[in-house]
Amino acid sequence: MRWIDVPPVWLALALAAAWRLGQWRPFGLSFGGDWIGLPGGLLVGAGLVLMALAVAEMRRQRTTVIPHMEADHLVRTGIFKRTRNPIYLGDALVLAGLVLYWDVPVALPLVPVFVWIIERRFILPEEKRLRRKFRQDFFRYTEATRRWL
Repeated sequence: MRWIDVPPVWLALALAAAWRLGQWRPFGLSFGGDWIGLPGGLLVGAGLVLMALAVAEMRRQRTTVIPHMEADHLVRTGIFKRTRNPIYLGDALVLAGLVLYWDVPVALPLVPVFVWIIERRFILPEEKRLRRKFRQDFFRYTEATRRWL
């Protein structure tokens, strides 16, 4: 596996880009005050909680959390009843939260770009493997549970 082929690296790259944009401050844009730190912090906290719940559930089900590995079980319990991708959703919340916290409105487009990259690079191949391995169970799961929210 190449080092770039793990979602935390992509999150780190997006966070580094957002932070750098904050240092550069193009166009002098701002969200307009210190109040933005609170919703930013709440988004970061929510993202971390989502990731922790997902990892705990996957460990409980004894399946891998590593994206390019074959899953031993189709996890449909816990947080996975609400979203098929709680870790990736958590990553996106952390990115959005830090963009707010750092007060870098020009970095907001990084959030949908990050989601697009994660979906193409990780989610679609994972779903293909799950569909091949769990067939009808995975189909029923996708019918009952949304990919993101």
